[in-house]
Amino acid sequence: MPEKKSWWLDAVLVAAFVVITVALMRGHLLRLDERVADWSLSHQPPVPYWTARVLNYLGQGGQILMPLSLLLSALLVWRTRSARAAFPFVAAFVLTYVTIGPLKIWADRAAPRFDGPERVVMHNPYAEGGYAMSYPSGHLGNSLVWYAVLAILIAALLRRPLSRAETYALRVAPVVIVFCTTVYTGFHWLTDSIAGLLLGVVLARLIERIPFDRLPLPALRGWERPAGFTPSDRSASPV
Repeated sequence: MPEKKSWWLDAVLVAAFVVITVALMRGHLLRLDERVADWSLSHQPPVPYWTARVLNYLGQGGQILMPLSLLLSALLVWRTRSARAAFPFVAAFVLTYVTIGPLKIWADRAAPRFDGPERVVMHNPYAEGGYAMSYPSGHLGNSLVWYAVLAILIAALLRRPLSRAETYALRVAPVVIVFCTTVYTGFHWLTDSIAGLLLGVVLARLIERIPFDRLPLPALRGWERPAGFTPSDRSASPV
């Protein structure tokens, strides 16, 4: 079974997300966002800027993290001959689709690089389409969710838990890099990234709670067997 996690931290993170959202809607924290963004946009010599742009791809869900997760899921399906191997990918896709995307549309907030009026406010009446989907940061939310999925898949493929160093390298370092580069490049306001971080942690912890190897399934000619997400089942999974 997945490691049991207390729900108190999730409640605190959700409450913090709500507080930040309400504060922004009431006009608070906007000046902080402007100051951070204005400093970042005025301190972008070519080498640091393009380095940050490249490193920011670590948070690209659709272009990098989803394809990589899909590839590892397919490898695990082939190795274990289990349909359950695809469940973490499906769970991450559904959770991000029904949370981050709708919140972006609802918030209707422009990014720092938007050059129209009222660029920092929520529900911006002048920005639309891709120019009005800054809050919360999908870079941060997607990073936390998809790196959690990658950790689950890699542990199942290795048939052992990840070490602390491996966990930090896979799940902490990329998120820190994405947070810094997203703010520095002007892709998101500081509060966008903080909100995306809070939401992403909650979604990642939710995925980690799902007992993928224990979910009830009908008989699928053997394809309902465990995929090795539960430590006790890894030794029984086909190699």
